[in-house]
Amino acid sequence: MTREPPRLSLTVQFAVDTTGLPGRSTLRRWVCAALERDAAVTLRFVDGREGRSLNRRFRKRDHATNVLTFVYDEVSLLGDIVLCASVVSREARAQRKTLAAHYAHLVIHGMLHLQGYDHARDDDAARMEARESALLRDLGYGDPYAGDHH
Repeated sequence: MTREPPRLSLTVQFAVDTTGLPGRSTLRRWVCAALERDAAVTLRFVDGREGRSLNRRFRKRDHATNVLTFVYDEVSLLGDIVLCASVVSREARAQRKTLAAHYAHLVIHGMLHLQGYDHARDDDAARMEARESALLRDLGYGDPYAGDHH
């Protein structure tokens, strides 16, 4: 008997110009690749101002960051993943990655956080990074941690 794939309710919100951003079908493919159980997820693309405001309010850090994950219900897996377009674009250029490869990594990173993965401790970080690398490889992208020596 084959197991049914997890069900996904995905909402995508663009609070920025969508030029150069991944399309909804691509985003769904990335989210589904990392999905381990049924979930309702909102992906929201924001500008630097909103990204900074959310990071300051919820993490007490006064700068925009690439991705923030908000889990509202761990039982039914309900949450938001917020991506700051300007930060992601700047990082992709600095790391010499395609924008698609960097977005794929951050969407998967956010999805893993939503499902309980963490990287606060070294052993947890190694587990999370290995999962990200494997998922990205399956999607045809390179290892985001290749050459990264924390």
